[in-house]
Amino acid sequence: MTHLNKKQRLEKNHNHFDNLHDDLIISILRKLASSASSPSDFLTVLSTCKRLNRLGLQPLVLSKAGTQTLAVTAEKWSDSSHKFLKLCVNAGNIDASYALGMIRFYCLQNPVSGASLMAKAAIKSHAPALYSLSVIQFNGSGGSKTDKNLRAGVTLCARSAYLGHVDALRELGHCLQDGYGVPRDVSEGRRLLIQANARELACSLRSYLSLKCGDEILTDLSVVPVQEIHPVNRFLKEWFSSGRVDLAEGLRMCSHGGCGRPETRAHEFRRCSVCGKVNYCSRGCQALDWRAKHKIECTPLDLWIAVPAEIGVDGEAVAVEIDDNHGER
Repeated sequence: MTHLNKKQRLEKNHNHFDNLHDDLIISILRKLASSASSPSDFLTVLSTCKRLNRLGLQPLVLSKAGTQTLAVTAEKWSDSSHKFLKLCVNAGNIDASYALGMIRFYCLQNPVSGASLMAKAAIKSHAPALYSLSVIQFNGSGGSKTDKNLRAGVTLCARSAYLGHVDALRELGHCLQDGYGVPRDVSEGRRLLIQANARELACSLRSYLSLKCGDEILTDLSVVPVQEIHPVNRFLKEWFSSGRVDLAEGLRMCSHGGCGRPETRAHEFRRCSVCGKVNYCSRGCQALDWRAKHKIECTPLDLWIAVPAEIGVDGEAVAVEIDDNHGER
């Protein structure tokens, strides 16, 4: 009798689920897709039963998949991962278009398809996609040196900066300072660099204030979090550092730890003219890496202290100008 009662209770609970309308379940799955902390959190729910799997793969749900839900790792990359991202792209998810575009462009060595997917996201005002396309235009990535289009790079960068992308704002400031792809305007360039630093500081402070230990907000300034690396950039770093794919001889990675972009041809990235040991895909990455660690690694400390006047408004030293003989930009 006890066994029968348990069976009846299970059947009753099952019937409750079966009686839920599809629209309600889809609404719940949309919220889960947008807020999941990893792909596995979302996909585990879909594997629970056939109905959840069917409804969870509906375009209405996949179009809402958030950045972390789409954050596949290089270690677990497979045909299934590729298929999942393609389903999200087909559902109109612009974050998926950007992620798969970057992976195809740099990792799967399919620049035409990759750039097309990023352009699909950029058309819908996806700031990271616009910035990545600007870096590609500045470097002529995926092609030859003659494929560089500086004006297009500045235009894409300006649009991304307008949408709030800090790296794009910093890159645009350097372009104006240098007269690179745009008429030179040093004062406006410096204003944009200061604005980029202010936005970055504000973002760090917001992260700090949201960081809690139990119910108490931390008060130790030493624990202010470092800016988080975008999942796509983390994927690129893992892909090439794992030895899964070897870069062709002579090709280099961007030396900024939060980037992950590789060269697509020899001497595509610019090189530090002082030490000659680091390479950058953009001035934005150069400035960030200089401030993070390269100013200590590059110039001897006694020399660095002796020329304080050479430190620029954004904290980047003049000593780290790009060697035009070894970089094409």
